[in-house]
Amino acid sequence: MVQIGYTMMTEQAGPRELVGHVVGAERAGFDFSVTSDHYFPWLDSQGHAPYAWSVLGAAAQATERIPLMTYVTCPTTRYHPAVVAQKAATVQLLSQGRFRLGLGSGENLNEHVVGGGWPAAHVRLAKLEEAVEIIRSLFAGENVNHHGAHFDVENAKLWDLPDTPPPIGVAVSGDRSCELAGRLADLAIGTEPEPSLISAFDRHGGAGKPKIGQLPICYDADRDAAIARAHDQFRWFGGGWPVNSELPGPDGFAGATQFVRPEDVARTIPCGDDVGAVVEAVRPYVDAGFTEVALVQIGGDHQEPFLEWSQQKLLPALREL
Repeated sequence: MVQIGYTMMTEQAGPRELVGHVVGAERAGFDFSVTSDHYFPWLDSQGHAPYAWSVLGAAAQATERIPLMTYVTCPTTRYHPAVVAQKAATVQLLSQGRFRLGLGSGENLNEHVVGGGWPAAHVRLAKLEEAVEIIRSLFAGENVNHHGAHFDVENAKLWDLPDTPPPIGVAVSGDRSCELAGRLADLAIGTEPEPSLISAFDRHGGAGKPKIGQLPICYDADRDAAIARAHDQFRWFGGGWPVNSELPGPDGFAGATQFVRPEDVARTIPCGDDVGAVVEAVRPYVDAGFTEVALVQIGGDHQEPFLEWSQQKLLPALREL
């Protein structure tokens, strides 16, 4: 049975609200939760970008059962991998073993803020590979001295380590990232139901490991209102990873999506209160080999009715998948 998760979307709600939302998701019966880790929203209309790791610490204390996960953190530019390892180990302790560390090669949208430039995709993946190796060594309790192609670590050690280190997930978007993830990660992370990504991950060592996808939806009893909100806040979603990873800010995403129409968004994002439409949108992920799917409810002010609808109607229907 596919597990259904809830997304704390840091781009569309403040920190206290996000914690309240994941508490509600746990109460509604979601199997797990994930959180984005952004410095900027995709579009100005989303309006938020609190520090995800503070939110995770608060969420770990406010919840009891629901697993937590970054979806995803870039451990190469804004954050040094040694610091990511410390943060992840601490959240694993606070959550009593409920945390998974999702990693990716990042987006210019968030990483440009430290002024280091934005390297080519192959360099970003090489940095990610080196970062994962550093994090693994620190999770193992080693005293780490590392002088690599991209990172230096001087006499680092984690003094507060959980008994079980957080499992590491790596985002997959092409052959090179699938090879890296299959070899180094405990699970794969994807944003589209592409069977070739899952088969490549399996081929490179990922067979039998969890595969987690993500699907935006826009619940509202008024379908036209749902379509308008999805267009206002999520029309960037259809740009695809090669575009979305390169643009430097919300103005760039606004310009790149200026000709996207509401009806275009409605064709790719389930909008309204049709449970069957969401089930059919989740089905390709299951068919592609994903074992978990995290839903994103679009609109920070529209989480409570979505959680109530999910508990009463959506989750029971998705359980049948």
